[in-house]
Amino acid sequence: MSDSCNSRHFSWLMKSCFPNPQDPSKSLSPNPIHPIAISSNITTTLCSLPDDLLLECLSRVPSSSLPALSLVCRRWSYLLRSPAFLSLRRLHKLLHPTVFAFSASDSGLFAASLRFQDDRINIHGLGKVASSIPFQIASLDNISHSRLSAIGPRVYIIGRSGLLCYDTWSGTVSLRSSMIFPRKKFASAVVCGKIYVAGGGSRVAAVEEYNPESDTWAVVAHAPRRRFGCIGAAVDGVFYVIGGLKIGAVTGNEFSRLAAAGAEAHVYASSMDLYDVEAGVWLRSRAVPGGGCVVAACAAAGHVYILASHAVELSFWRFDARRQASGGGGFGEWCRMKSPPLPAQVRLDSIVRFSCVGVEDKVVLIQVNGCIDDLLRRSGRNIRGLKEGLILVYDSGRGEWSRGPDLPGVIRRAACVTVEC
Repeated sequence: MSDSCNSRHFSWLMKSCFPNPQDPSKSLSPNPIHPIAISSNITTTLCSLPDDLLLECLSRVPSSSLPALSLVCRRWSYLLRSPAFLSLRRLHKLLHPTVFAFSASDSGLFAASLRFQDDRINIHGLGKVASSIPFQIASLDNISHSRLSAIGPRVYIIGRSGLLCYDTWSGTVSLRSSMIFPRKKFASAVVCGKIYVAGGGSRVAAVEEYNPESDTWAVVAHAPRRRFGCIGAAVDGVFYVIGGLKIGAVTGNEFSRLAAAGAEAHVYASSMDLYDVEAGVWLRSRAVPGGGCVVAACAAAGHVYILASHAVELSFWRFDARRQASGGGGFGEWCRMKSPPLPAQVRLDSIVRFSCVGVEDKVVLIQVNGCIDDLLRRSGRNIRGLKEGLILVYDSGRGEWSRGPDLPGVIRRAACVTVEC
């Protein structure tokens, strides 16, 4: 890859982004455009353009040309990875929120995408995106326990002993630095272009921050509770560590120890800790009304949505997490929403598990493990059509659930994330 670009690259970019001014059929103005004579001894190169003007040009290129653009020179590659480029693409409405579901086997990493467009849901099986995976995430049992975070078009697959970066534009997979402390079933979320992780270890209370620009991890805080099996979300600069089980010993005699452990486990499973990233402080913890066990959660449109499992039913809650937009007036309010259309006898646990992701004002619930048909058949009910890969979509504007297309058969025990690409 060269350090600079030449006039041939500039000419190709201009032709792909802007119409020919001498072609009347593609004129952008009702007034005719007259060519201006330019001295032949003046050469216009891309190196002479400032970064802001070059970013404005690059941001208008079709998505299909982006992989080639990143290979032109180091300067272009750097600009295409900048937050300013993503902001311009978003301004030009060229970024589309897409749900990616990843699964892994010994033969490689597989992915499928789910895109919402004109009230339609289109699913595409991308197939194998990597033939070999350089750490233990390459098993069906491990990737569903990993956590996915997306920054722009790049997906970071965070495993217990490694970190992969998948670029949705170029289709390339690269290995990044692993976490300082090994974790499993932890919480992760993106705040201001950085990834934050917490929980997932019996001896780890540290909250780690990952900077994708420098590919480094750092400890920024210590969590008030050590959680295992927790879920992460982020809204308005706050990192939410939701649900999970209690980790750590309880002092006292055997009877009091067991009683305290049971009470603490219930509190952990139905509560969430709030970390203000900018201020570097922990806010007051919040509990899901009615208790239950949090089995899925995500952030969408300024709210945190939580699916809780009870002994005989499922409940779906919305937590108002808008601090900046509403001035804090409605922050912290809970509202029970319409539960997903699942059989009442289904109890979400290790047999049947769902992943929850937010897409603009929608919540997408994806079944990533287990078969509801088999579970109900064992209880004497003969129901079909609820196998693994079920996708349910909640529209917060209408307050209704709908069923989307099922995941492809190759995507099993998946991990899911929403990506702007």
